[in-house]
Amino acid sequence: MAAAERGKQESTGDAGTDTGTGTGIGSGSGGEQDGAVPAQTDSARIARDGLPDWLLPIRDAAERLEPQQLSRFLPPAEGGRRSAVLVLFGETRADQVGNGVPDLLLIERARSLRSHAGQPSFPGGALDEEDGDPLGPGPVNAALREAWEETGLDPAGVQVFGVLPDLYIPVSNFVVTPVLGWWRSPSPVAPVDQAEVAAVFRVPLAELADPERRARLRHPSGFRGPAFLVEGRLVWGFTAGLIDRILHHGGLEQPWDTSREIELSEDAVFLATADRDRARRRDATA
Repeated sequence: MAAAERGKQESTGDAGTDTGTGTGIGSGSGGEQDGAVPAQTDSARIARDGLPDWLLPIRDAAERLEPQQLSRFLPPAEGGRRSAVLVLFGETRADQVGNGVPDLLLIERARSLRSHAGQPSFPGGALDEEDGDPLGPGPVNAALREAWEETGLDPAGVQVFGVLPDLYIPVSNFVVTPVLGWWRSPSPVAPVDQAEVAAVFRVPLAELADPERRARLRHPSGFRGPAFLVEGRLVWGFTAGLIDRILHHGGLEQPWDTSREIELSEDAVFLATADRDRARRRDATA
């Protein structure tokens, strides 16, 4: 199995994903686990029933969303480098009345990566030939495979309940398919390869929707997009943009101060700028 490429991209929040500062899916150099990928049986099929009540509005929204409601950039009629991310919803620790707390699984990419270094993101990466038809089961298989390779997640415990429209990242020519999953049977997760994934963490949806944790990120390039301050991390770029749209269309968004802006840290600016410059050099020599 070839080592998978990783990554995501920027977002505006108001109009969906944006190319902004230009980070795309980067080339991974490892991250594979020993042995065969777990068999993808039922979890590789889309099953819309049997979800918790709180997830139904997100499922229903996903089934009716048009690409323009997620992004201003639409995939080209032909071409583009195919990739997928796993947007995995679960339930973690019980609240005061014993109910599970809805959450999302995220990873923090290693700072040593050539692309998207140090940024929180969804598990995911480029399609491999073994994943199958990019217009068929390929994106679902790739999203589950990448999540297994990066976090040790058992794909058999994931119920795929939807697939969002493809999103396009012009600066890297990536066509990204967000695959929606319900973590029906949670399994232990942790970074499989510290050279690629620095951390694996779960973020309650209530924290992501909390107005006090929301802001718009301002990049020195002029890019502005949604950001979330959760779990001691700044979630921005493609991941924040997609979360923003999911909260909005899934009816979970709360009124928040959209005039609140934060500036990307100098360290993160350096990583993002290096990522953009690498993409431009690659395109110039293609």
